[in-house]
Amino acid sequence: MTTTALPARDTATLHRDAVLALSNAVRAANAAAGPEEALRPLTTALPLLLGDRVAHLRPGGLKPGEHQFSVSGVFLLTPDARHNLLVAETGFPAEQHRLTIPADLAHPGWVVKHQRPLILANTDRDPEFRQILKTSRMGSALYGPMVWRGQFHGQLVVASQARDTYADVDLEILVAFAEAAAAAWIAHGGPEWLRSLRR
Repeated sequence: MTTTALPARDTATLHRDAVLALSNAVRAANAAAGPEEALRPLTTALPLLLGDRVAHLRPGGLKPGEHQFSVSGVFLLTPDARHNLLVAETGFPAEQHRLTIPADLAHPGWVVKHQRPLILANTDRDPEFRQILKTSRMGSALYGPMVWRGQFHGQLVVASQARDTYADVDLEILVAFAEAAAAAWIAHGGPEWLRSLRR
């Protein structure tokens, strides 16, 4: 029995598509009515853009009963620096809108502490991974810090069910989106909005 080899990723096309997607997302963010609305075009674009589209077909990509899907969103650091608050989410269950987790919890907490991007290509290989999505454990994840003038405001997060969905090329693109998200957040008065939301 012969098996057909799955295609390697075309990173040149991915970079071209990323430039276009980022341009369109920033244009929509600039026209948004408020800070969460400004973040949403960025989080909406990421699951459509990033990741190996055939990761779920590779050996070990999915476990029995799993199916491939992706989620994205922003974890904002609350003004008291005690929590990460989920906003502008795509693909999360509706009841997890404005989910709050401790600021030091698992890998989002690592990003808060170190203010550096992070890739978990296969979460099964990381004993520190904690399930945040209510419906299932994700197999691959990316985290990109949103930093403005040296101040950490939050992080852009993308995750997929299949293991090894994301690679370094995806993290590089996520970091560019996270930098755009930080600028959009500040331009739309995000810190003031967050303070009023948390009162």
